[in-house]
Amino acid sequence: MAMRYGVFVPQGWRMDLVDIKDPVAQYEAMTNVAHTADALEIFDSIWLYDHFHTVPTPTANSVFECWTTTAALTRDTKRVKVGQMVTCNGYRNPSLLAKMASTVDVMSHGRLYCGLGAGWYEHEWLAYGYGFPETRERMRAFREAVEIVSKMWTEDQPTFKGEYYSITAPYNEPKTARQPHPSLWIGGGGEQVTLKLVAKYGDACNVGGDTATIKHKLEVLRGHCEKIGRPYEEITRSTQLGNLFIVHEGEDARALIEPVAKTQGLTYEEFVPRAQIGTPQQIAEKIREMADVGIDYIITYFPRAAYDHEQLYRFANEVAPLVSDL
Repeated sequence: MAMRYGVFVPQGWRMDLVDIKDPVAQYEAMTNVAHTADALEIFDSIWLYDHFHTVPTPTANSVFECWTTTAALTRDTKRVKVGQMVTCNGYRNPSLLAKMASTVDVMSHGRLYCGLGAGWYEHEWLAYGYGFPETRERMRAFREAVEIVSKMWTEDQPTFKGEYYSITAPYNEPKTARQPHPSLWIGGGGEQVTLKLVAKYGDACNVGGDTATIKHKLEVLRGHCEKIGRPYEEITRSTQLGNLFIVHEGEDARALIEPVAKTQGLTYEEFVPRAQIGTPQQIAEKIREMADVGIDYIITYFPRAAYDHEQLYRFANEVAPLVSDL
């Protein structure tokens, strides 16, 4: 299967809108990136983060809410799918999330990718009054949530009674535009909970780490699929290529990267280990390495996309074609 690609739009979470002061202009900058991705056929999708506070440090800067923005971007675009990497389970009751997703899927004419994860950003959990349960509790609630979302999309009057959530024969109409239901992307690499949920319910997974880690996680997923008789190959296997800088020979990479590091309160030397920097050939080779361990979907993030779309064009015109040729 050919590699497919998505791209994050600038949303504020990673301090990627701070050079634009007017919030309306910030949103329009985000929409403009979505329009560019929509016009570049190499991009299958655009993505949002489900966060309220900036990283690496919470600051009083704009962060656009994930699901209202998802809904808006489905109407601002025509072709690309729109997803969340990933929805934090703790921020919305899962039955409500399923209803929201069904609505947005219809609004988008079936272009929704619904991402779901257990959540991790303690500062915003506490600031918004959600508390911050221990990891074990968050994972148990997440397991129940995935089952409820699946039931809400596939059963007429589902019931569920768990430790954290319950539903009593709710109507969820319309269920979907996409058949048989919206595409469910489950984020995380936990081997005993998350990857088992992917095997049972997921249309796609998203795992991180170096190639050795990714290879191991996908082998675990394959094992879970085999145990329940699920075809492993029908699951989309994605990872992220974040803080991506595509540079040409002789180009001053430091001049591209230093402004991004500064907005995040980091020195150039501190930021570089968190970035992916290379020529088109080098980035293509890295993607090929990911493909060799089982990845078939790459979600990219370009830190300066709100101000300059050049990196999207370089990826579409110079990197992606090389991946196919390697």
